[in-house]
Order: sequence, then C-alpha cells, then structure tokens
Amino acid sequence: MFQKIFNTATRKKEIFEPIKKGAVGIYVCGITAYDVCHIGHARAAVVFDVVVRYLRSKGYAVTYVKNFTDIDDKIIDRANREGVGFKEISERYIKAHDEDMAALGVITPSVTPRATEHMAEMIALVKNLEEKGYAYCVDGDVYFEIGKYNQYGSLSGRNLEEMMAGARVDVNDKKKNPLDFALWKNSKEGEPFWESPWGKGRPGWHIECSAMSRRYLGETFDIHGGGEDLIFPHHENEIAQSRAASGKPLAHYWIHNGFVKINSEKMSKSLGNIFPVKEILKNYHPEVLRLFMLQSHYRSPVDYSDDSLAEARTSLIRCYTTLKLMKDLKGKLESDSSSASSKNPETVENYLGRFEKLIEKFDEAMDDDFNTAQALGHVFDMIRLTNNFIVDEKNIASSDKTRILAETTKVFDHFGTVLGVLQSDADHFFASDKETELRKRGLNIDEIESLVRQRESARKEKDWARADAIRKELAVLHIVLKDSPHGTSWMIE
Repeated sequence: MFQKIFNTATRKKEIFEPIKKGAVGIYVCGITAYDVCHIGHARAAVVFDVVVRYLRSKGYAVTYVKNFTDIDDKIIDRANREGVGFKEISERYIKAHDEDMAALGVITPSVTPRATEHMAEMIALVKNLEEKGYAYCVDGDVYFEIGKYNQYGSLSGRNLEEMMAGARVDVNDKKKNPLDFALWKNSKEGEPFWESPWGKGRPGWHIECSAMSRRYLGETFDIHGGGEDLIFPHHENEIAQSRAASGKPLAHYWIHNGFVKINSEKMSKSLGNIFPVKEILKNYHPEVLRLFMLQSHYRSPVDYSDDSLAEARTSLIRCYTTLKLMKDLKGKLESDSSSASSKNPETVENYLGRFEKLIEKFDEAMDDDFNTAQALGHVFDMIRLTNNFIVDEKNIASSDKTRILAETTKVFDHFGTVLGVLQSDADHFFASDKETELRKRGLNIDEIESLVRQRESARKEKDWARADAIRKELAVLHIVLKDSPHGTSWMIE
C-alpha cells in the first residue's frame, strides 16, 4: 500500500513520493526558548516523533531537523525582567525542553539547530532577497514586500483582503504594506545585536527557519511540519521568502497537527489553562500522555482533561497487563522441558497468520495519513488475541507456545517502536504507575501493604469476614487485589 499524506498546501491526501529514493528530509518548527513546554508543545513533538518513527520503520533514512528559536522579543523581555543575559534564558529552557522530550520518549532529531548559530546564513538569505527586489530596508529594518510575490496565501488559502482583516499586524509607517514582514530588525539600545549590511540588528522570526532548513535539507525538501497555528503567518511567510530566493518549492508536503483544548476550552495564558509538561508528568506516566494524544488523528483537535488522561491510563494498563502475562508465561515456558506436539497444529498457524494480518492492518492505518487512532484499534485487537492465547488455549504444546510468544513479542515491538509506547518492562511500568498514583492520591504505601498482609493472614486463618472487610476497606481507596497461589498483589484503579 502506498503511503498517503494530507498536504495542507493542496488540502487533500497525496501519495508520498520522496525527492530521493529511500531517504526523507523533514523540518519541524521547534520552540521559542523563553518558557517551559506545555501540552501543546508535547502534542506537536509526539505527532512528528511518530511520523519519523514510522517512516524509519519502513526503511527510509530520515533526516529530521527541528530548530530552537534562541533569540526573540519574548526571550529578551524575560531576560530583562530577570536581569540576566538572553543566552541564560534560552539555555535554561532548551535544557528544560530536552528533559521533557526525553521523559516523553521523543527521539532526539537528527539536527537541532539554533538561530544564533546561523546568522551568516540568515544574513545571506536576506541579502539575496534584497538584491532580487523582494526586500527593502528602512532605517535598519528589512521587510519582505508581499506585493512583489504573487503567490502569497497559497498555503493558508487566504486572499489578501482576508489576511489584511485577520492578521495581527503592527502599526508601522515604515512598511509599504501592513502585511510586509520583518526579515531583519534594527536592534534597540541595550538589545543583543549582530553586525549586518543594514547595521546592528537581529533576524526576524520567519527567516531563521528558511535559512536553517536550506542549510541542512537543501532548497527543497520532502516534509515541513508544525502546529496548525503556524500555517499563517509563519509558514506562509517561510514559503514566500524561500521561493522568492530560490525560485523553487520549499517543501513538497506540509503537515500540521491540530490544537489542544483544555476541558473543551481554547488553551491560552489569558484563561490560565496552560499545563506544563513537567506538571502533567507528576501525575501520569509519560506513556499515558502519549497514548492520550495518539488516540485522536493528528489533524483533529484533542480535548485535554483529567478524565481523558484517566481513560488513557486505563487503556495503557490493559496493554501492560497483557505484557506482564506474556512475561510470566515466558518464564514458565523456559523452565518447561516438554517437547510434546500440539493436539491441534492448525491452531498455531492460525495465531501466526492473525498476528501477521494485524501488523498489515496497523501499517495500512499508518500509511493512511499516519492514522494512529485507527492503528491503536489494531493494537487492542492484538491485546485481545494475545489474552485468548494465554488464557484459553489448552491444546498447544510448550514448544509451540514459545514460538507463538516470540511472534507476539515481535508484533508488540513493532507497534511500540512506531508509537513510542509499551517501551517499559511491565513490572517497572506497574511500579512507576503505583508510585505516581499513590503520590497523586495522598495514599501511604506502608499502610496499604500492612492491610494486604493482614488480609493474607486472615485468609490463612480462614477468617473470611475479616478478609472481606479489609478488601472492602481497600476498595474504598480504589485498591484492587489479585489473589494467586503465590500470594496477593495489588494495583490502583
């Protein structure tokens, strides 16, 4: 099946054909390093992490470039408020970003360029635009003249009248047109600056991505990505300045992820509903957050709430419960020397065939514009099928069970590698989840363990009334008990 991608530029799904066979170049706009990452940053990071993971699983050599904006008005403002240099601010929040991404299981991009390290490329690009008549300088500020570029609005599908009405533009008498955007800014007194043909200044926001993508991926590359909020004006401006300079398309495919809502409301600082990644991960395992975001198609909005994360946690526990059963079965089979044949060998081939079919369906979903929501449906089909194998099949010999289990492991490895979930050892996951939930709910593990031991003693003494009373006491705390011949284990609902 062909890989299909919804291209924002054409507003339709297109068959993906990379420029160079077997290789893919991707550029995604990264953070402006002036504050900690929030749930919106996390969604974009996870979406494109999965895009890269899946393309690599198909054998592509992917060069993934994601930049850092480390000089910007917001960075300068924060530095001035704190009385420190702008580099201290940007380094602080780049470090915090990297910690959050590592916690979320996001693979480090191939290249993570910083704007301040590419001033020469940006100045050269601005100079090129000026020489070609697309840019003009006024008092040290250089602007891109959109009136000279007749394809402006091609990505967003807006006409000039709509853009004039809807764009947030500064009142600026220097501009020939209110929509003209800054390529280079004359530095004000006390601000950081770099020397340029137009005097001391610093780059505009849009020019840095055009310069850095060109530096690492060439004048035209395969995929450009980012959040839906970047379509206009940022990506529209990138296209204009890049195509004006080179005469070539900037990217062949444009991918944009949808917004994150908070309890059905738009996320914004004015509403006070910005949730930092670090705060979320105090209450939830990182894979819960990933699973929550992957349960919706990347172009759809997602509605963040405690209830939605609790549902994702329940789903993830289902997955890890199966992985735990597989782990226990593997240990049991390793100590079983039986070599008898299965009573019904067709059953073995049936399982293996169904496993293979589920991988095909999973990949078909991912080939259809990276449809993780549909792909996850096949993951849970695999969970049910594996549970049937472990619990219900009594006529399979140990050697054949070992074979089936090995294939089951391969299927889950593929699913997990692509989606970035199911990456923990099952026992480690449950220990981490238990610790997080106890902390979040204010429960004391020593008190719970003591009650569990008291119940076990009551059961040994056949004091069923006391055992049931303790079970009910723990149930009020949402503690679920599981009795087995080896003792009693517990988890939190």
